Amino acid sequence: QKLLSCPRKEPRKISKAPFKMLEAPTLMDDFYLNLLHWSNNNLLAVGLGNSVFLYNIATGQVNRLCELPPNQRVTSVNWNEGGNILAVGNTTGVIQIYDVDKEQLLRSMGGHRSRAGTLSWNPRTDILSSGGKDRSILHHDLRASEDFVAKLTGHRQELCGLKWSHDGVHLASGGNDNQLLVWDACSSSPVHKFSEHLAAIKAIAWSPHSKGLLASGGGTADRCIRFWNVNTGASLHHFDTGSQVCNLEWSKNVNELVSTHGYSQNQIIVWQYPSMNQVATLTGHKMRVLYLSISPDGQMIVTGAGDQTLRFWNIFPPPKGHSISSSPFTPSVGEIR
Repeated sequence: QKLLSCPRKEPRKISKAPFKMLEAPTLMDDFYLNLLHWSNNNLLAVGLGNSVFLYNIATGQVNRLCELPPNQRVTSVNWNEGGNILAVGNTTGVIQIYDVDKEQLLRSMGGHRSRAGTLSWNPRTDILSSGGKDRSILHHDLRASEDFVAKLTGHRQELCGLKWSHDGVHLASGGNDNQLLVWDACSSSPVHKFSEHLAAIKAIAWSPHSKGLLASGGGTADRCIRFWNVNTGASLHHFDTGSQVCNLEWSKNVNELVSTHGYSQNQIIVWQYPSMNQVATLTGHKMRVLYLSISPDGQMIVTGAGDQTLRFWNIFPPPKGHSISSSPFTPSVGEIR
């Protein structure tokens, strides 16, 4: 009797080597900073020392967007949804807003008493949220004359992670107080307080596949990725990764996510969700992988570390019905300066 069988699906092959590497002199080894962001217009913003550089993915051209006074440092960068406006935080707590097409500083907004290490634009509005070492979250509205239109206080230590949901309804914030707070767009107090992590929370990612599904990762004393349903306030499940979780990004093309790690292996891991089976583990960085951003097409990531390198990896498939896009890079080593 002949047995009918389906051909076994081959697991996706992910290259264990980055397809491009850039030297990034003075890239800081600081868990509380967010110095790397890939725009929807395919520009990579990198904060190096007291300067912000823009790397054009298509052409390989590098431009210095701004240079702060010598005694200041860039602490965060974040693009708006349109990819033409860049917010830059610094050690004084001031947030600068740049029109990148015009290479023009639009305005500077105060409010924080010390460094602003994390930024997030609401994808549905002109609201920019910033988190500071002063433990506060500020909402900035570019249409308003005031430096900030709302101040949220709920964390007891420095903010290190901040991320608006894809629909612009919820803002998740992580702090050095080991607290993960969730706010809605109009609230002055958190709608959820999650206290299960045992270390600082920098890694925050919203699922693009399931509304209200939030992932968070804890630092060295915690090492866990946890999942939450913010619609109900339920803790769903958690997974011990074995090392400090520095960043999380969800793939928009498949139900997978990528995490980057610090002590002790400095690895990058691609996970299936919800099984949390490992698709691939990537190594190469010599120090903890503190910075991560994903390409607009959802197929590539860039990572940055205190070893002062940026590395580009192909890890996710294209959307269904699309062919794999050819890399816009040549496989070489360059430098941002």
